[in-house]
Order: sequence, then structure tokens, then C-alpha cells
Amino acid sequence: MISDTLSLGMGLLARFRRCPRVAPVTALLLAVMLGAGGCAHESASPAEAAGNKNPVSVAVGKVARADLSQALRIAAEFRPFQEIEVHAKVAGYVKHIYVDVGDRVTQGQTLAVLEVPELQDELNQASASVRQSEQEVVKAQHELKRAEADYRVAHLAYSRLDSVFKNRPDVVAEQDVDDAQGKDEAADAQVAAAKAGLAAAQEHLDQGTDNRQRVQALFNYTQITAPFAGVITARYADTGAMLAAGTSSEKQALPLVQLAQNDLLRLDIPVPESIVPRIHAGTPVAVLVPAVGKTYRAKVVRFADRLDPSTRTMTTEVDVPNPTLELVPGMYAYATLTLERKPDALAVPVLALIHSGDQTRVLKVSSDDRIEEQTVALGIQTPSESEVLSGLRENDLVVIGQQSQLQPGEKVMPKLESPDQFEMNGVKK
Repeated sequence: MISDTLSLGMGLLARFRRCPRVAPVTALLLAVMLGAGGCAHESASPAEAAGNKNPVSVAVGKVARADLSQALRIAAEFRPFQEIEVHAKVAGYVKHIYVDVGDRVTQGQTLAVLEVPELQDELNQASASVRQSEQEVVKAQHELKRAEADYRVAHLAYSRLDSVFKNRPDVVAEQDVDDAQGKDEAADAQVAAAKAGLAAAQEHLDQGTDNRQRVQALFNYTQITAPFAGVITARYADTGAMLAAGTSSEKQALPLVQLAQNDLLRLDIPVPESIVPRIHAGTPVAVLVPAVGKTYRAKVVRFADRLDPSTRTMTTEVDVPNPTLELVPGMYAYATLTLERKPDALAVPVLALIHSGDQTRVLKVSSDDRIEEQTVALGIQTPSESEVLSGLRENDLVVIGQQSQLQPGEKVMPKLESPDQFEMNGVKK
């Protein structure tokens, strides 16, 4: 190599001699520089160059056992556990209304009273009819007692005459016996008629009682009560407003108030189609509510078991207790569903993974502090760690930063970092 360089220099010198404008010394100096440069480049190999470099300090993480769980975070929205518009059962004017927006009510509490004069009159008539029927029953009972008494007397007289006639026919005329028998049978018929009259009176009383109970039930509907405990979220009517019966055919029937049960809320979670097969009742859910800065622990209670064709999601519900009403329907929350758990799994930090096509590799630090490239197979992944199925062993050290600046075989100084010193995006805190 040196001889080739000198020959090149001598050739350049010969060419410069034919050129009077260039000094021969310049050409000779150029040849000597080329020779020296070539020697310096040839004297150091790549391995020797790597060995002569000072070891680079790199951050490393340790492959360790951990309990891993795969989760999915989805934005969701709270709504009341129950919410209804309270209508009147009978048409009438609002006489008194006792609640307003924001009031908390208990089950059975009176919300308003309606004024329905014609219903009061109907109730009075029904009550009077019942009292009349009761008197008829009493009269029929007395008639039955009188008929039974007459029958006992007539039957006793007939029995005596018939007995005497059979023993001493010459004492009692047969005609008298026949007359006594006729009176006995007539008295018996009177008893049967009195019993029928009593039954009819009792049936009429029952009908009157049923009618009064029906009218009383309708009259009771003039007091509108809360069907469950909750909060008044809207008020639609004031004193004097006319309310139509909620059972009428009027589509625009004015409701009295809107009532919502807010001490227990439903969280509607739109679960993507790909996750639907992994949703089951009892699936753990962590509910983060940014508005109140709290996380609530809950479980999947129910799900629609069908996809919404417009969004390709399945509505999944979680019940969140809200005894202090600090959560308000309509608030947004982030629901984290735990889809899979792997206890005591071999885990590697996700910052150590290098994805290339369908393969994943890591830069492992060997026992002599040199870089080794290792292909790994992974299982479930969390935001900070991944399960290692093959390629690494427990306590192996892997590089978690500066992978692009390192080469296999390079000497490094590993610096062990704890997982909580790195964010999910790979940037130090």
C-alpha cells in the first residue's frame, strides 16, 4: 500500500514538472500526505476501534416476575339509574305542588294534590249507595229471621197433629192435619225466599263496595306521590295548571315533574366489537371521574348482548353508588376494563422492545457488559410491561433507551432504572 502511494506521488511529481506554474515541492508534499493517510486508515480495524472507545452509560431495566393485567380504557357517560316523567292518573287542576327542581324526595312522598270536584261527588254517591245496600242487607236478615221463626212454629204444629192423628185418629180430624202440613210447607218456602233476598242484598252491597273502592282509588290519584326515592330534575306545572290523565290518548299530556334516582348511577360504556367476546358479568372496572378527581371500583353488571350497527359497539353498564350525590348524570368518566390477568408472569419493560415487522427484539446486556441482540416472543401487554414467552430469563438486563445508538458487541456501563422513573411514552419524569 505504501509503495502504491509513493508511485502515485512520483507520477504526480512528473506531471507537475511539465507544468511550470506548480512547484515540484507541492506535488511531493501531496504524495507524502496521501501515503500517511492511507497508513493511518489501514492500521486500525473496526473491532479495535470499538474496543478503544470509552464504554457508554446506558439505562437498563430488569426482567422480573410481576402480576400483569391487560386493560382497555374507554370514555363513558353517567346517567340516572331510573328516570321518569311523573304524570297524573286522573285529569284535574293542580291545587298544591310541594316540590321544585333539586328537591330530594322519598318513596311515597306527596308531590302535588289535584282538584277534581266531580270525582268527589262520585265518591259521595258511591258511599251513599253502599250505606243503602248495607241497610237492605240488615232488612233481609230480619226477614230471614222472621221467616225461620214462622217455619219453626208451623212445623212444630204440624208435627204434633200428625203424631196425634197416627196414634188416635178419632181425636184429630184429617183435614186439620192437612192444613197444618200446608202451613209448614208455606213457612219453609218463606225461609227459602228470605235467604234469596238476603243473598241478593249482599250481592248488591258487594257491587256498591267495589264501585266505591274504584272511585276511592281514582280519588286517591288526586294526590300524586313519588314512585321511588330520587331528585326532582325538572318541573313542568305550577298551581292552577290543568293536567290531563296520563292514560288518555293525548300525546301532549303535560307531566307534573321529572324524577331521577341519582343515589345509584348507570355508567354506559360503548365497548368495541373486538372486545365484546371478552366482556362478562363481573368483569372488574376502574372508573376515573376527572370532574371530582376520584376513581371508583366497580364491576360489569349488565350488557346489551348486541352491537349498535351505527357505531359497532355494545352498550355495557356499570352501577356506581352515589350516596352523597357528588356525581351528576351527564358527567364523563374513563372506564378501564380489566380483560385478562396473568399472575407471576415474566415481564419486560415496554421501553426495551424494538419492533421490526412481525418480529420483536431487545438489546440485552451480557455478563461482561456487552450488547447482545435478542429476539423475543411476547404475551399480554400493559402500558408499562409485556409478558415474555421466550427469549429472556429472569434478572436479565435490557436496554431501555438509546437503542439506535448501540451496536452488538459494544461495551457499555449499565445503569439500572426503576420502572416508575419512566412514563408510558418513554420519557423520563
